[in-house]
Amino acid sequence: MILALVVLSVIVLFHEFGHFLLARLNGITVVEFSLGFGPRLLSHVSKKSGTRYSWKLFPFGGSCAMLGEFGDEEGENDPEDGSGVSFFSRSPAARMSVVAAGPVFNFILAFVFAMVIVSWSGYDPARIQEVTPGQAADAAGLKAGDVITKIGGRRVMIARDVVLKMLVNGNRDITVQYDRMDGETGKWESHEAFLDADLFTLQNGRYLTGIQFSGYESLGFNIPKIIKYGAAEVRYAVLTVVDSLKELVKGRISADDIAGPVRIVSIIDDTVDQVRPYGLVTVFMNILNLMVMFSANLGVMNLLPFPALDGGRLVFLAYELAAKKPVDQRIEGAVNMAGMALLMAFMVFVLFNDVRFLM
Repeated sequence: MILALVVLSVIVLFHEFGHFLLARLNGITVVEFSLGFGPRLLSHVSKKSGTRYSWKLFPFGGSCAMLGEFGDEEGENDPEDGSGVSFFSRSPAARMSVVAAGPVFNFILAFVFAMVIVSWSGYDPARIQEVTPGQAADAAGLKAGDVITKIGGRRVMIARDVVLKMLVNGNRDITVQYDRMDGETGKWESHEAFLDADLFTLQNGRYLTGIQFSGYESLGFNIPKIIKYGAAEVRYAVLTVVDSLKELVKGRISADDIAGPVRIVSIIDDTVDQVRPYGLVTVFMNILNLMVMFSANLGVMNLLPFPALDGGRLVFLAYELAAKKPVDQRIEGAVNMAGMALLMAFMVFVLFNDVRFLM
């Protein structure tokens, strides 16, 4: 529980710190910066900035409340001389930078952790080690040593990109682009193959093409490659979330596949139990790997154009920027309140779903 709270707190605080930092850079008064929601347990008001820093009862969340952002009632810490700067007094572009900063900081956090991971564990190249005779890849002419560069039109950076695409592709034909070294010239040449779904093998709910990859390779101290494959890890985490959302909309993902805070605690607990025998460093790296996934997940989910989320607020600000006039505050407030009610209902559903799944 303690480890899970630390993991979630770091991710949420970094998200809110993005909002906080850009607000301060734009001269906006931050009324309260808090970890968690509900009643305050501890709080401190800065004499210099007037910002209240709080730790609240329920630690699964956080907020960065800016002056004027939620109405006059949030102006309680406005300096007595009225020198505070309201969120709405800034330009639409400035406010967009503040709103977008939270998700962007989640991606930055995921990227930093991903670089640490790949510098330790290496990366999984999309190089084929073996092709199973008689299966789809063999029939398409793929061979050991080939490097897959695209699958289904999606660029491939690591082997897991191929695995992810096949998970959402299911039992459908798919094209693969790959590079093969010419034995005579020693140069890499690009080719395209067609994988016939009739030759896929169904195993544990997954459709296999008969490709086995070469496993992980060390990057040593190659900084450019560490940056490149750190970015590849974040890209993979983002694509996992995006693909999962698409599958959810299509009805291919059930409620059992949706995890909330309770399940996240369970996932972290199970991960630690599984890797503890391999030492503290391995435990730490696996926790970082989960944090990459969770942080990227939070970044993507907050960018969804849904009321009350950062993405929904960006839609209103984009309209204001384009139309050169703000949306009526009563309309925006009503939409955001409705969105918040739906989010709260969804969170209740997720909570009960988590409990049901674990019982």
